[in-house]
Amino acid sequence: MSSNPLPTLPKTGLLGLKTHWRADLPAGFLVFLIALPLCLGISMASGFPPSAGIISAIVGGILVSRIGGSHLTINGPAAGLIVVVLDAVQTLGQGDYMAGYRFTLAAIVVASLFQIALGLMKAGRLRSFFPASVVHGMLAAIGIIIMTKQIHVMMGVTPKSGSLFSSMAQLPSSLINPNYEIAIIGLTGLAILVLWSVVKHPVAKRIPAPILVVLAGMALGRYFDLNHEHIYLFLPDADFLPHHEDTVGPKFLVTISENFLSSFYFPDFSKIGSIDFWRAAITIALVGSLESLLSAAAVDKLDPFKRTSNPDRDLTAMGMGNLIAGSIGGLPMIAEIVRSSANINDGAKTAWANFFHGCFMLLFVVLFPRLIHSIPLAALASLLVYTGFRLASPTAFAKVMGIGKEQLLIFVATIIGVLATDLLIGVFIGILAEFAIHLVRGVRFNNLFKIHLVMELRDTGEHLIGLTGAAIFSNYMPLKSELESVEKGKTIILQLNNAYMLDHTVMEYLHDFKNSYETHGGHCRFIGMEYHDAYSAHPLAVRKMKRNNMSRRKSDHLGV
Repeated sequence: MSSNPLPTLPKTGLLGLKTHWRADLPAGFLVFLIALPLCLGISMASGFPPSAGIISAIVGGILVSRIGGSHLTINGPAAGLIVVVLDAVQTLGQGDYMAGYRFTLAAIVVASLFQIALGLMKAGRLRSFFPASVVHGMLAAIGIIIMTKQIHVMMGVTPKSGSLFSSMAQLPSSLINPNYEIAIIGLTGLAILVLWSVVKHPVAKRIPAPILVVLAGMALGRYFDLNHEHIYLFLPDADFLPHHEDTVGPKFLVTISENFLSSFYFPDFSKIGSIDFWRAAITIALVGSLESLLSAAAVDKLDPFKRTSNPDRDLTAMGMGNLIAGSIGGLPMIAEIVRSSANINDGAKTAWANFFHGCFMLLFVVLFPRLIHSIPLAALASLLVYTGFRLASPTAFAKVMGIGKEQLLIFVATIIGVLATDLLIGVFIGILAEFAIHLVRGVRFNNLFKIHLVMELRDTGEHLIGLTGAAIFSNYMPLKSELESVEKGKTIILQLNNAYMLDHTVMEYLHDFKNSYETHGGHCRFIGMEYHDAYSAHPLAVRKMKRNNMSRRKSDHLGV
């Protein structure tokens, strides 16, 4: 049993506001400082006006925080949806970005109805169906796409229109022949982000790096006089550089209306009968829902009070937020992990921190729109390039490789699938790759979607669950439901003698469940794990019962 008592849970509702506002208000302000530049950058990278991301953050903070099922998550636009939204704008608009924007707003409204329906049907648990390596592969592919698009912006170069791979092929040219003054702004921002990631001083770390990037960008933008269009010569007297002439001006700054109400745009449903429209709506709904549910689960692990979010209520609230945001010109929102982590680190106690973050965002755009206009696009691009790199860094590949070679194969298959096709097809390819690996390793067809388990309540009060066959990502939801139905504070024994395969998704779930259950005063014990051999040294690697263990485990019986 856990010997460490849980801290007293924070109050909720109006009592929580009265009790914890001294912690939640400053946390909300610091999150606002991080969120503002990211909202602007994500909006423009998505093909939306810069105000669209701010609208989403305001709705997510003020509305969704009040009706959602999470405690410390921050709601707003996220980098993971850039690819989906930009593709919808380009496909539906056919070259007309404003038309594509309004058609995509209509797709967001329809997607929000899907999200509300999923939440009401209690489909939040479907996040468990997506294997971890497939999700990480999807995010890594998104990171690669973001970097490919935003490096051009950071260097002040407009690539020739074409496919993603065409944009990749033009990267060397943009790096070798940049618009030098714009590139200085972008590279300065990137350098600040890299340096700030290694700063250890606790006081310095409380200053959000994105704000430093924006302030440095604004100072350089003023120095280079970006408010006025003009031609310049970069280091004309330098012998080591060729004669370089370029143009800078307001087009390299964020463009936003001084009247916030004029930033509202309304959806155009005239393409609702097209296949492209429904493809965009379904992709936004599924990818946004999956990202949001996974982020909320990750935030639960960081919560110092070990509270658990309600995924179905979260999904419904997110759908309602997207319904309003999409109706007035906003981007789709999710529960965002980076801002939520900062929220926790800044000492937030309740969802009121998210509410305050939305309020600060609203006040800023109403009172200081001219300040936003002085932010260079290259500074925002550097934030997105850094975000993309974190999603697709060599560390991400090494982490997956450490779990097992088959996980790396699934991870890479998903990345290639997403880059070559689109997000949904790429994820489907990753799932098919995992199914294929399981079949090669001996999982029977009738075990792919069906799990065999028996639950017994002993006279001692212990809950005994016996598992037979394979437990993999596509069939373990009944096991998850059984485990989570056990009252807190009891003893659970999971018998694995007759389980011949446990995949990484199941191992990760069992590990997290055990930690969570024991944190809340219960006890969880796994029996029979010694009969399984792991495919790597990672503690959560795939485990399979080897032939030489078969006879040994047959001598054991349920409850030993």
